[in-house]
Amino acid sequence: MHRCVISTMFGSCFWLFKQPLVPTPHLGPSHFPLRFFIPFVQVLNACAGLMALDDGLRIHVQIIQSGCESDLYVGNSLIDMYAKCGGIDYAWLVFSKMPIRNVISWNAMILGLVKCGQEQKAMELFLQMQHGGVAPDRVTFVGLLHACARVAVLKHGKQIHEQIIQSGFESDLFVGSSLIDMYAKCGSIEDAQRVFDRMPTRDSHGFVANSLVDMYAKCGSIEDARQVFDRMPRRDVVAWNAMIFGYVKYMYAKCGSIEDALEVFDRMHTRDAVAWTTMILGYVKCGQGKNALELFHKMLYEGVEPTPATFMAVLSACASVVALEEGRLVHEYISQSGWESDLFVGSSLIDMYAKCGSVEYALRVFNKMPRHDLISWNTMLGGYAMHGHGKEAVEHFEQMWDRSVEIDKVTFICLLSACNHAGLVEEGLQFFESMKSVYGISATVEHYACMVDLLGRAGHLAEAEDLIKVMHCEPNAPVWRALLGACRVHGNIEIGEHAAKKVIELDPGDAAGYVLLSNIYAAAGKWNLSSNIQQQRLERGVNKQPGCTWIEVNHELHSFTVDDRDHPQISEIHAELSRLSKQMNDIGYVPDTKFVLHDVEEEEKLVQLCYHSEKLAIAFGLISTPPGTTLRIFKNLRVCDDCHTATKFIAKMVEREIIVRDANRFHHFNKDGLCSCRDYW
Repeated sequence: MHRCVISTMFGSCFWLFKQPLVPTPHLGPSHFPLRFFIPFVQVLNACAGLMALDDGLRIHVQIIQSGCESDLYVGNSLIDMYAKCGGIDYAWLVFSKMPIRNVISWNAMILGLVKCGQEQKAMELFLQMQHGGVAPDRVTFVGLLHACARVAVLKHGKQIHEQIIQSGFESDLFVGSSLIDMYAKCGSIEDAQRVFDRMPTRDSHGFVANSLVDMYAKCGSIEDARQVFDRMPRRDVVAWNAMIFGYVKYMYAKCGSIEDALEVFDRMHTRDAVAWTTMILGYVKCGQGKNALELFHKMLYEGVEPTPATFMAVLSACASVVALEEGRLVHEYISQSGWESDLFVGSSLIDMYAKCGSVEYALRVFNKMPRHDLISWNTMLGGYAMHGHGKEAVEHFEQMWDRSVEIDKVTFICLLSACNHAGLVEEGLQFFESMKSVYGISATVEHYACMVDLLGRAGHLAEAEDLIKVMHCEPNAPVWRALLGACRVHGNIEIGEHAAKKVIELDPGDAAGYVLLSNIYAAAGKWNLSSNIQQQRLERGVNKQPGCTWIEVNHELHSFTVDDRDHPQISEIHAELSRLSKQMNDIGYVPDTKFVLHDVEEEEKLVQLCYHSEKLAIAFGLISTPPGTTLRIFKNLRVCDDCHTATKFIAKMVEREIIVRDANRFHHFNKDGLCSCRDYW
């Protein structure tokens, strides 16, 4: 429901609550007329819908003052409100003090515990419920099955199933659907199928069939899901959404085609926000951020109200293609919809702004958030890291520690990455050494990869290799790839050969091991060895990811590859590059041809350098935007040294800021011809 509608309901409930309604003076609280309790129940329900815990606490105080706390209906509403607002401890206090409890009381407390992730306590409370002689109903069983599904405990799930059979609820549609979901999440598809086969009303209602389609889709059995889906006499939006989700997941996990998901989506007669969001997320996952944004605009055109999940998916699409202007428009829509204060949406906004090159806007969003959780703190820390703001990242981390924020492994990955990108070697080593002793966090393979990269980039290749030898966990391909990348930067053939061998051995389908080693040989002039490595890659069928650069101009994304000839304005782009090249040469730019990794004549190397994808994107941006406009471009690979040098010259000549996001980090080139990375990346 839309926020403004809920707020209207909330206001109406408060109006009703404030009306003069008093009990008969000579009667106690237990004799209050039922209508006296209705305002309390309604306003508590409104608090639960808004997740307004503070308002709920104030209402609770008035309930105590009025002497109505012992009323069964009010008590049940208090438990429900506290559970939905995350105040499970308050809910337990109310529950424990209730003089009389019915099945609704027990259900509200059990469901609240499950919602807050306290599944074991929910199961224990169920046993107390049975010992107290209260018979469970369908709501009880659905909540317990959800608890079993959350922690994937098949043994407890089967015990609950036995009691469901004894209680006569196995044929209930909602209970049956929950049984299927529980068995699926516990990995027992056969049991889920047996539940489905025994359901007497599955064909006429389709509800349980929906659950089976959803189960197969989520388990990756897309063919089985489609068979059940095709046999359904009637399909509602749940079934359609389950199939779309299944195809998107199958596409992402097994490199399938998003066209299958799109085919199901296009056939839907009624498409809700879930269907739209799933398709948008599918485009994002397969690297089609532009299509995701186009689909979002179509969703708005058709009048479908986005949910927080929709906004998170769209913001991820903006971040994936560095569409800052588009992201700002989405931000405006979020503010108008009333979801800006949502924790998850807020964190997604921080992430979008940071990945689109505006860490300042990311910080504004962070500072405006009414409250923060670990995700929002970590997201802001990650933003500092990718922009190379090492000092700010360290200060941010210290604030987390001072404010008793629960620091986790992700926090340290972001922190060590920030030290890495800022060249803070000593600080990074100190944080790494104190992880376990001070913060109680054991280093994972991701933390070791950060440290290998940190040492390697700083030129401490031997120390980086020694660290790999003493790792407490088995080094994986990314760890060796970090060392190999450092060898490429510093031209160390000996260690590079060993690292490349490990990368190829651990991840034979990744071209990085071949390409980086070939680059090391080529930069050293060892063309035969470089050619041999490339030949091995081709013979083994390992494809190299082509370099591509994107730029957003007037809310439209333009992409370029090396020596691109397809853009409609390619003639003007080449003319602008020729003008820039002449001007750069006049003021001291010297092309670095050692990074043209082919054994060709020097003149040909100069031509190849001139038409790198990032240079094409910059030239297009210059001829397509007014003077002084900041250019923001995104490259899917590491920016090469020559393009880095050329961009510094261009930024100074045209007096513009140019922001480049490559596969590793951000580079902010200012009007003085300096880069934020200080030539360290």
